[in-house]
Amino acid sequence: MTSDDDRRINTIRFLAVDMVEKANSGHPGLPLGAAPMAYVLFDRFLRHDPRDPTWSDRDRFVLSAGHGSALLYALLHLTGYDLPLEQLERFRQYGSATPGHPERGRTPGVEVTTGPLGQGFAMAIGLAIAEHYLETRFNQPGFPVVGHTTFGLCSDGDIMEGIASEAASLAGHLGVSRLVMLYDDNLVSLEGPTSLALSENVDERFHAYGWNTTFVPDGNDVAAIDAAIRGALAQPDRPWLIRIRTHIGYGSPKQDTYQAHGEPLGPEATRATKQKLGWPLEPPFLVPEDVRAHFAQGIAQGARRSAEWRAMFERYRSSHPDLATEFERMMTGQLPPGWDAGLPVFPEGSVATRDAGSKAMQLLASHLPELLGGSGDLSPSTKTYLEGLGDFSFHGPCGRNLHFGVRENAMVGIVNGLAAHGGLRPYGASFLVFSDYARPAIRLAALMQVPTTLVFTHDSIGLGEDGPTHQPVEHLAALRAIPEFTVVRPADANETVVAWQLALGRRGPIAFALTRQKLPVLDVGKYPGLREGVRKGAYVLEEAPEGRPEVILIGTGSEVQLCLAARTRLAAEGVRARVVSMPCGRWFDEQSPQYRDGVLPPGVPRVAIEAASPFGWERYAGPGGKIIGLDRFGASGPGAKVLEALGFTTDRVVDAALSVLGRPPKKGAP
Repeated sequence: MTSDDDRRINTIRFLAVDMVEKANSGHPGLPLGAAPMAYVLFDRFLRHDPRDPTWSDRDRFVLSAGHGSALLYALLHLTGYDLPLEQLERFRQYGSATPGHPERGRTPGVEVTTGPLGQGFAMAIGLAIAEHYLETRFNQPGFPVVGHTTFGLCSDGDIMEGIASEAASLAGHLGVSRLVMLYDDNLVSLEGPTSLALSENVDERFHAYGWNTTFVPDGNDVAAIDAAIRGALAQPDRPWLIRIRTHIGYGSPKQDTYQAHGEPLGPEATRATKQKLGWPLEPPFLVPEDVRAHFAQGIAQGARRSAEWRAMFERYRSSHPDLATEFERMMTGQLPPGWDAGLPVFPEGSVATRDAGSKAMQLLASHLPELLGGSGDLSPSTKTYLEGLGDFSFHGPCGRNLHFGVRENAMVGIVNGLAAHGGLRPYGASFLVFSDYARPAIRLAALMQVPTTLVFTHDSIGLGEDGPTHQPVEHLAALRAIPEFTVVRPADANETVVAWQLALGRRGPIAFALTRQKLPVLDVGKYPGLREGVRKGAYVLEEAPEGRPEVILIGTGSEVQLCLAARTRLAAEGVRARVVSMPCGRWFDEQSPQYRDGVLPPGVPRVAIEAASPFGWERYAGPGGKIIGLDRFGASGPGAKVLEALGFTTDRVVDAALSVLGRPPKKGAP
């Protein structure tokens, strides 16, 4: 390491240390140990333009070890992103651009939100998959409009997480290209040495997955790190894990101990660390002028690279105008004219909503090359295979069907990476009950507001014989509880098609909850308000006789049919009941108070019906209302019999409606 390199690396180190000290909160250990590898990557290899952070062909960097965010903020500041020193001084403070863990959309240069360990690892793989798909679709001889690399920095903790193992296994199997992960192997985790819980040979594990691996024994050896990254870029046909042995809290009295992991060094240890590494004690947040001047050269170089790319793209536009137009459209997230033309409209009959969703997907995929994805080894059941569009591959024709295998958490993490890349509308699919496996990744999709689409089928006890292990109960409530996450449970085939159409026109992640069993189709001729009603989240499907409801029946999914049947029964008994279909409570909550009160007038008693946990339905059932839900696990048996046995019957809905009206059930009713 030259003295100049040492000076730049120490600038990074002590910006991070000073951030943590001023905040009296954070993780100084990783920045002190990993600063050399991060410096080499940003200074010598990362193709980016800090003045144009969204340049489409930039290299992507993911700090999977998100607790080391101070390292990333120091680098982003030095390399010219719009992250002034004042923001570093406000590290971990409310409203700052330097939150405790990196957040997409808050800090320029942060590609994805990380912190829950392993998630960034999976998302980096998704970013690399996105690059390859776009490369194969758009590149032409002499015009490499897509040709960037995804880099990541992961920790021992990332390596331990199951999602990283799942994702690494799939990446090795696929032979993911243009992916380089730097592994900060410091042998220490939060509780103590990693030997407390980890003794495997990580290199051999990743080699068995199909990765290329190499080892740098000294994390301060800039030349060796440079050579390792250079070697990985020279052989981009498979993913690379570069394991680099570092010292957590390097140079501090707490070096190589867990005390350096997640708490400030403290004034005395900070002073001792600066003295040992030859750094001025004052002022804090020091950036020497020669260091700033050096990094400024990288700013100019990034601007030249992106300008050269734009000039090349204009030549590409002249030679391949249709491809250029499509590329710009996809990268800006616009939908083409006629993208939803020909969507099916289902006549009367019976159709499972998973089948209706499949038909919508097939049509949409024929118009939208950005629509791609796959399932967790369940496409014959989820009906999400895109027919005629081939299987995704890195070493052959690049189709649009990804096979994630039985890896739900990694599946959603990778789909999040695909979505975060830009240019794509990716989806993942599984049974609703298995959303539990993927919940951390689903939560991050909501936090990032990326366009991740999830198709969850087998949405209730109505799936039948597979029994309670596969029958979701609490899952709808749990997913709806995630802020800024949309859950749609359509009542029939036509609501499903409209929901798919709406989903592609909206921002943020969405999940569909679809049936295995067939449901009667709601004829759009009979129910002309269906399309607009789904858009608004809830609508009056069947009005009460004379238009003056005494009671309102609210249903979702398969239970809307119970509401319709109960309305007919109640009418025969002289009770005026309105039926409201509520495919998406979140969309309904976005409507004006006037619209909401028009659908659910205050003072009119209500009954809400859903074959799932009743948790959360209080807000719609209202004071004095009743909720027909499920407060137990399901059972194995034919779906219709299970629903009947567990109380999802017309009789029960009628009885509940009479009850909220203060009337006894009809004599002889169950």
